[in-house]
Amino acid sequence: MSELFSDFERLIVENRPLIDVRAPCEFSQGAIPCSINLPILDDDQRAAVGTCYKKQGPEAAMVLGHKLISGELKQQRLQGWIRELEEHPDAILCCFRGGDRSRITQQWLANEGYSRPRVQGGYKALRRYLIDTIEQSCVRDNWWVLSGMTGSGKTHLLHQLKMAIDLEGLAHHRGSSFGRMIEEQPCQINFENALAKSILEQYQQGQHSFIVEDESRLIGRCCLPDTLYDTMQQAPIVALEATQEERAQQIREDYVDDMYQRYLRHYGETSGIPAYRQYLTDSLTRLKKRLGDQGLRSINDKLQSAIDTQLDNGDTQAHLAWIHELLERYYDPMYSYQQQRKGSRITFQGDRQACLEFIREKLS
Repeated sequence: MSELFSDFERLIVENRPLIDVRAPCEFSQGAIPCSINLPILDDDQRAAVGTCYKKQGPEAAMVLGHKLISGELKQQRLQGWIRELEEHPDAILCCFRGGDRSRITQQWLANEGYSRPRVQGGYKALRRYLIDTIEQSCVRDNWWVLSGMTGSGKTHLLHQLKMAIDLEGLAHHRGSSFGRMIEEQPCQINFENALAKSILEQYQQGQHSFIVEDESRLIGRCCLPDTLYDTMQQAPIVALEATQEERAQQIREDYVDDMYQRYLRHYGETSGIPAYRQYLTDSLTRLKKRLGDQGLRSINDKLQSAIDTQLDNGDTQAHLAWIHELLERYYDPMYSYQQQRKGSRITFQGDRQACLEFIREKLS
């Protein structure tokens, strides 16, 4: 009846469905991958029970909780959990500490003929396990960094490597001023949980050497865990080389062609086209402090003209003019400065194929 589940690695890497019965406000602050929020108490009910607990003690709080969730409302809660269990019979129950809420859920379901375990220690224990996974990996595993000038195709190269961990993919952000995606970024806790899950999945493949893209501490609004960021600042570097023309073409494909199609798919043509123009304009404007008024005006004039040409005849080649200028004025000087500081850590440098071969041989 009170069966507990404590194989956290199995739960994470097997993507076991998790019925999280915490209140929505708790779930929104951070959740385990593959979990669904089917709360036993809503936000207001949780607040009322918490106030009662503080003023009158645990027994009174328990009585109030049962009073709030009774009759038709209790049946609604049960039906929600049962529907999830019928779709995912291997689902596991979870609350914050693995205490009353998941235990009561477990009891009510058992009374209906559904016997499912609850997470030992609850979400709090799972969260601690995932944090420890990241911290321990940074100490005992072999981390490498893939560097390269803006547009060299680092993310595309990573996607060809089984030992890669795509930090930008986990953050739903491409990492630069133009990196904002249409999809909302995860909250900080969910970003960290997804990172830990990626590490555990690598362990399942016997992999203990990882390569990540060279990132600043922030990827959009997601912050790299301190232990990982510090590890990356000491890690050996593979430097990916590409010509400026190759890089400009890659930027055009990623931030013009690809983003245009994403905006059309997401918003439709009527709303998608102005949203796409606004995305590019806002992304460039964020660099005003670095470019200066004159530099920003020069590049923005070329950008707006290129968008007009694109919308007129579908040709995106005109975007190369502002991309080249942006590389020359901002990204390339910034990269050169950063590489001077990291030069002693560069272990290998070469084109995409050479880097692929080196990484596969070195990290397999």
